[in-house]
Amino acid sequence: MAWMVWTTPTMVFFVVIAAMLTAMTTWEIISPTVERKGFLPISTTRGDRFFIGLLSAAYIHLVVVGFTPLSIWLALGVSVLWLLVLMRWG
Repeated sequence: MAWMVWTTPTMVFFVVIAAMLTAMTTWEIISPTVERKGFLPISTTRGDRFFIGLLSAAYIHLVVVGFTPLSIWLALGVSVLWLLVLMRWG
């Protein structure tokens, strides 16, 4: 990925997103989803919760990079944890 001049955390972030999209597509083909209502105020499918999780991850990273001196690796960990919570109980 040197041709893109990405940092290692940025590359890891986008590679993980691509892998998750591939896994979610495969999961949806094998086992179609059913809408359900969790702690989110709307009924959602797996794909909806995944999309919300990806948007949340982007905002978590923007906040960490823009407003805190914390490591981007911490943002990645928080994003993964939030996505797991959202997918399970969202």
